[in-house]
Amino acid sequence: MDCGIAKFIVPGEELSGDREFVCCYPNGVLIAAIDGVGHGEEAAKAANAAISVLGSNASLPVISLLQECHEALLKTRGAVMSIASIDVPNGMMTWLGVGNVQGVLVRGASRQGCAREMLLLRAGVVGAQMPALQAAVLPMTQGDSLFFATDGIQSAFIESLSAQENPQRAAKRILEKYRTGSDDALVLAVRLTGRST
Repeated sequence: MDCGIAKFIVPGEELSGDREFVCCYPNGVLIAAIDGVGHGEEAAKAANAAISVLGSNASLPVISLLQECHEALLKTRGAVMSIASIDVPNGMMTWLGVGNVQGVLVRGASRQGCAREMLLLRAGVVGAQMPALQAAVLPMTQGDSLFFATDGIQSAFIESLSAQENPQRAAKRILEKYRTGSDDALVLAVRLTGRST
C-alpha cells in the first residue's frame, strides 16, 4: 500500500486531536482516522486512547474495535472516528464510521456504476453516545484508493479525488485547498498497490 498523510493543528495549540492509524496484521491492514472532541491536549488524549486500543487489537472485526474504543474513551471527551479493515488476500474492505470523519473509496479501474463509494456515517461520539453499529463490506482491488478526512476539511474535497494521484500529494493538496483553518484537520490517503492471489 502507498500511504499519504497531511495534518493541520489549529492555531494556538501544540497538540492535535486528529490522529491517523495504519497497521498491518496477518493478511490485512487496519486504517483509521480519529478526531478527538474539541482540540488541544484533551482532544489529543481521547484520540491517543483510541489509537492504543486499535494498536492492541488490529485484527478484530471493526464493530468490536469501535466497541472497545468506546469503553476506553468513556473517561475522556470522546472522539469521532472512521475505520476500515482490508482483507488483502480476498480483496474485501469492511468499514464503519461514527461521527463526521468522511470516508471515500475511489475506484482505480473504470467499472460499471459510480467510481466513488461513500462511507455511511452513524451519528454519535465514541466514548459518549454510541449508535447502533453496522459495518459495510465492499470489494477493494489493486489501484483503488481510500480517503479519510476529519471535519477540519471541507466536504467539497470529495469532487477533486482521483485514484491516479499519488496518495501523499493528494493528502497535501486536499489539506492546503480545503482545510477550514478553524479546527484541527487530517487527511489520510491509502492506495492498494497489489494483493495476494
